[in-house]
Amino acid sequence: MLSKKVIHIGTPLNLNSRYKTRVFAVFFIIGAIFLPGCEAPLVMDKVSSQLKQPMQRTDFYQAFASNEEIAVLVGTNGVVLTSSDTTTWNRKILNEKPSLLAIDTCPDETFIALSFDNHIWVSSPNGDDWSSIQIDTQEQLMTVDCAPNGEWWVAGGFSTFLRSNDKGLTWQSSSLEEDAIITNLFFLSAHEAVATAEFGMLLVTNDGGRSWTISGFMPDEFYPHAAHFTSTSQGWVGGLNGFIYYTNDSGSTWQQQNADSAAPIYQFENVNGDLFALGDNATVLKFTDNHWKTIQSATAPVYLRASLSFNNNLLVAGGRGMFMKIDPSITALLVNETE
Repeated sequence: MLSKKVIHIGTPLNLNSRYKTRVFAVFFIIGAIFLPGCEAPLVMDKVSSQLKQPMQRTDFYQAFASNEEIAVLVGTNGVVLTSSDTTTWNRKILNEKPSLLAIDTCPDETFIALSFDNHIWVSSPNGDDWSSIQIDTQEQLMTVDCAPNGEWWVAGGFSTFLRSNDKGLTWQSSSLEEDAIITNLFFLSAHEAVATAEFGMLLVTNDGGRSWTISGFMPDEFYPHAAHFTSTSQGWVGGLNGFIYYTNDSGSTWQQQNADSAAPIYQFENVNGDLFALGDNATVLKFTDNHWKTIQSATAPVYLRASLSFNNNLLVAGGRGMFMKIDPSITALLVNETE
């Protein structure tokens, strides 16, 4: 029988940072492998034209979020793009050019984003006025979520969770005391949330995050880069080897689902009941008839990592300024690939 370990959120912890180097490598390996080895000679009029565009070849996008009016796309070097129609985008570079890892929308329509230097970046609902708050922890943070009650949550190295109920003024921290990086965190309701972690751990809470239980383990200590859960029982995870695993019993058992692509998986997105997976080489998969089918085959040596369901479209973005808008009903792509 699986031994379940429970942790409780309490007073702030002073944790060591044995894992920062490993986390640093995990984050940057995706972007680094696509850095150019050689380039054609520059044509200066094209360079000048490109620099005026909101989406640029030097961008490496990481995450999407939206409220009722605005879609926000964030990435490395402090880039923030906002749009109300997904056609016209406004570009902003945050002070100090932080590498933005993740972003979420709070119940009051404000945005919170997490940067690699353990800062929370906060914006009003318009998405264009940002300020930062440093989180006092020695652990590398990897994911952010705004709970239905408005609490801010972050998680990362050494199986660490932190929450704030006063908009970042103070934080309460806890850890499972496991040498594992928490990679994804999702609140499904006011009381229920799911987190995935290194070595294939699945973590569940049913009391609003006051305590967390290791409810299961993925096969072969699978590293879950991407996760999508509809409940604490049912969900999908994906990772570097291209495997997609499914559970309907809170992680007690897992099924590897069929896919016609071996591209590493970096994100899932649900659009009007259709589930998509994003991967390496600009690959997009759709879950149809219990099978992951390729609707956008490998077209460019860049990753897709950011995704958003907005105005009945699937928006996806990734390395080298790659952005695509997908109509899920006809799987027709409108591609904006910067040159």
